[in-house]
Amino acid sequence: MMGAHPRRVGLLTGGGDCPGLNAVIRAVVKASTYHYGIEVYGIRDGFDGLMNDNMDLLTADDVSGILHRGGTILGSSNRANPFRVPVEVDGEKRYEDQSDQVVAVARARRLEAIIVVGGDGSLTIGAQLIECGLPVIGVPKTIDNDLDSTDVTFGFDSARAVATDAVDRLHSTAESHQRIMVVEVMGRYAGWIALEAGMAGGGDVILIPEIPFDLEKVATAIEKRGQSGRRFSIVVVAEGATPRGGQIFVDRRIEDSPEAIRLGGIGRWVAHELEERLQWESRVTVLGHLQRGGSPTSFDRILGTRFGVEAARLAAEKLHGRMVSLRGTEVTSVPLADAVAKPRRVDPSSAIVSAARAVGTCFGD
Repeated sequence: MMGAHPRRVGLLTGGGDCPGLNAVIRAVVKASTYHYGIEVYGIRDGFDGLMNDNMDLLTADDVSGILHRGGTILGSSNRANPFRVPVEVDGEKRYEDQSDQVVAVARARRLEAIIVVGGDGSLTIGAQLIECGLPVIGVPKTIDNDLDSTDVTFGFDSARAVATDAVDRLHSTAESHQRIMVVEVMGRYAGWIALEAGMAGGGDVILIPEIPFDLEKVATAIEKRGQSGRRFSIVVVAEGATPRGGQIFVDRRIEDSPEAIRLGGIGRWVAHELEERLQWESRVTVLGHLQRGGSPTSFDRILGTRFGVEAARLAAEKLHGRMVSLRGTEVTSVPLADAVAKPRRVDPSSAIVSAARAVGTCFGD
């Protein structure tokens, strides 16, 4: 008598890359293989691989030695969306729902579940696929730390460390030349990277999306520093920060992407405006993708590993429709639909913002 088919799950990394993805991949594969006897198929290039049936069996040997590596060995895509696939009809671009193709591929491959490692965009797609009858398990990944229902996402600590290091390095050149140094960091519509890197690096001004700022108040705070003999200042600004009554700064739009708006430009504007008002020489540093590259911190390696092991357990026990979550020091899970229902933002009245204010940090309000 022929033996039963081995159990199988699919694993994909969607959206932008970030440090810690390979730690999750490694943990899912090893835990599934060693503890549950489940095969893991690595899906290439996010949801593109699921639509095009581009996947390979991953063994423990395949994921050996990847823990310290940045990026993802599976590849990723922040444009692929099976519910909105660009097609050309009679020379005109249109968008089609090809989610039925995704479900067909998963069933043909006999995948019991799809483990989606991603941010709010990828996990929202995952939640939509559940409604199509596809079992999905989510793992929260984003440097922005803007996913609700988890205290922190892996990737954030690594990005915060890069931004903090940049602020540290800019202190010496700012003081040497008596300049205003503006550091623009990522985070989209959440100010977590700017807030925490700014605090850790001793930023004099921190501008975040959750607290619209008045540039005159920023200029006044810097001028007071100058009057007390401190002829330099560090301004850490989140890419999604906005002046009071103004609009968000958009660098460009990519219509085929689930996240069409690419933010950028606020740092250069702040530096220019402060130089005009104060007649102090100003410089801007845009960290950009430096925050998403390189090796993950030990925190992100450990968190990614714990998340991956929990995702493997959920798959083995057929607890689908859930997202892995960190609450306090415990790794647990929550309904995926609840996790993507609302974003996680900085609370302007939170203890961490109050602590920053208490040591003299200006938020421009």
